[in-house]
Amino acid sequence: MLEEKIKQALNGIRPSLQADGGDVEFVSVAPDGTVSLRLTGACGSCPMKQMTLKMGVESSLKREVPEVTAVVGV
Repeated sequence: MLEEKIKQALNGIRPSLQADGGDVEFVSVAPDGTVSLRLTGACGSCPMKQMTLKMGVESSLKREVPEVTAVVGV
């Protein structure tokens, strides 16, 4: 159930990343609410990818899915 909520929220974020030639891939969610994601395409090799994960993806996920406590890149 939580995984589905996260995937749906990521679908809302995905168009912004795809506009820059990248994408986001769900990897897993831990029992404490930490979500592991992989940035792909242009986002995967971008020097600003940590900022994208924290300021963009994490803040959006926390707003949409309150059970999310953190987002980490893998």
